[in-house]
Amino acid sequence: MLKEIYQPNPDIVSNAAIRGMGEYWELQSRAKADYEGFWEGYANRKIEWFKPFDTVLDESNPPFYKWFSGGQLNVAHQCVDRHLATKKNKAAIIFEGDNGDYQILTYRRLSYEVNKTANMFKNMFGIKKGDRVVLYMPMIPEAAISMLACAKIGAIHSVVFGGFSAEALRDRIEDAQAKLVVTADGAFRKGKPYMLKPVVDKALEARCECVNAVCVVERNGEEIHWEPGRDYAYNELIKSQSHVCEAEPMESEDPLFLLYTSGSTGKPKGVQHATAGYILWAQMTMEWVFDLKDNDTYWCTADVGWITGHTYIVYGPLAAGATTIMFEGVPTYPDAGRCWRMIEEYQINQFYTAPTAIRLLHKMGADEPAKYDLSSLRVLGTVGEPIDPPAWKWYYEEVGHENCAIVDTWWQTETGGHMVSPLPGATAIKPACATFPLPGIMAEVIDEEGNPTPVGEKGFLCITKPWPSMIRNVWGDEDRYISSYFGDCKKEGKPVYFSGDGAMVDEGGYITITGRTDDVINVSGHRMGTAEVEAAIKKHDGVAAVAVVGKPHEIKGEGIFAYIVLKSDDGVADELETMKEINGIIKQEIGAIALCDDMAFVPDLPKTRSGKIMRRILRSIVKGEAITQDTSTLEDPSIVPTIEEIVNRKV
Repeated sequence: MLKEIYQPNPDIVSNAAIRGMGEYWELQSRAKADYEGFWEGYANRKIEWFKPFDTVLDESNPPFYKWFSGGQLNVAHQCVDRHLATKKNKAAIIFEGDNGDYQILTYRRLSYEVNKTANMFKNMFGIKKGDRVVLYMPMIPEAAISMLACAKIGAIHSVVFGGFSAEALRDRIEDAQAKLVVTADGAFRKGKPYMLKPVVDKALEARCECVNAVCVVERNGEEIHWEPGRDYAYNELIKSQSHVCEAEPMESEDPLFLLYTSGSTGKPKGVQHATAGYILWAQMTMEWVFDLKDNDTYWCTADVGWITGHTYIVYGPLAAGATTIMFEGVPTYPDAGRCWRMIEEYQINQFYTAPTAIRLLHKMGADEPAKYDLSSLRVLGTVGEPIDPPAWKWYYEEVGHENCAIVDTWWQTETGGHMVSPLPGATAIKPACATFPLPGIMAEVIDEEGNPTPVGEKGFLCITKPWPSMIRNVWGDEDRYISSYFGDCKKEGKPVYFSGDGAMVDEGGYITITGRTDDVINVSGHRMGTAEVEAAIKKHDGVAAVAVVGKPHEIKGEGIFAYIVLKSDDGVADELETMKEINGIIKQEIGAIALCDDMAFVPDLPKTRSGKIMRRILRSIVKGEAITQDTSTLEDPSIVPTIEEIVNRKV
């Protein structure tokens, strides 16, 4: 049985970034009283501006808000160059490979490599300000270097997770109209090489006329195809480049990067983030949420293909002048002690990972943490989904030895950084509870009309005032930006940002996330749009209709469960073979991360008379919950018990 509230460790309180809830409430009150003044003060203190801004917040064209208009800066300068005067010999990035090899890049060396790569992009490939560069990379230093090199010259990067398929990669390249693709021959996973370049080759087989060149980093040394006139060796070209490169002055609202995320329609959304607001909040949250000190070593286990890797492996830690760990491998290879061994070896102070990883580490080696010296740890973090109480308890007791603060962070690709999170040394923690909005963030749980929900009742988690790191647009689709994020909830008659998550507030004001309210499944902390998975399944010749829902999963949090209606009334001769075929299509169209854990072949789906599929009913069936929805309005109410019987037989 968990205690209801865990008080902050007194050893952290006295030296925390925000010391106690009194200081937290004072900051939040200051933000509410003078919102623009609050952000103006932090922007002036935290960012090294090339040119000061004129306006803090321009709300003249909602929801296309502008922050710090008139200001000029450069994110690579903010993350690297400005530290050279005081931190040039400090480790900026510590890389550890899957097979145990490692590399340390000081801030001086990182500057050297970023400048050479930026010059290579400009001189060899003609990349200039505003051009898009797609990075399809493993977790190696060149991924971070390439991101920063793009920022240095004003190019807009779009990192695509290395687990996505050729088709998914092609879609993202085409949508961004990228001129250059940066990739690697491959990398290592669980002691064996895997390949990335062949995926790029397949993605570029058809269409993608926008791509002029592919730049390939040599990592695993496996044989790859080289397309004459298109493919170039990063390792060779970089040798001839100058290590001097001036940072391109960027306007505050210039796009910094695009990151594609699944939505409730099949086409991925290109989330567009702006320069100044994003880097300001990335740095502020690094310092606040992780209680970052100058000599700390910080490790986030995410991949740079997701927003967590952008904000909390690369941009946030480096903007704050920290030492950040990049890890190529998996946490359980060569054994379940890998993470704890690295924490001991590098004397890591903050460890930030997903509940999926925590559950896996617990299952595979519950006693492993006790074998290592983890006394350097001060803050433990979780990201991607709410952490369940049993995992929280093991994390707190066996990893943190009841001395570490646990920050259970809620945020999204679209928010750019943490929105709701405990603060080390300040917030009394309720396990599996996101707690309070960070200072300056006006997060509220409301109904569709903007009224606060009663204590203990579910509502919509919304951000009711614009904030600096918020999404600026969906690349090339303003209408989708408005409809996706500002069409569901209002406050005082005005649309507000709706996160797509449900939540509730308790009597103490603590916010607990209750899960998605839209058709998005959270698989191992990564959001997968049901429509995107359904579109892939429909490409199987035998599939007439499909509905995909989330199903609780012991390790991943949620797995993908598909209800499939076949074209033939005769069913399938070999159910397992058909499932294998369908998952093969999903892997080809999206990637292994979207594979279905299970499928049910059903005669029909529960639909309203207008044809809308009632996914709430399907979710209830697969979870074994009582169906509370009114089924009398369905086109065929009798289909519900039929589906229940089929699913129950599988269970």
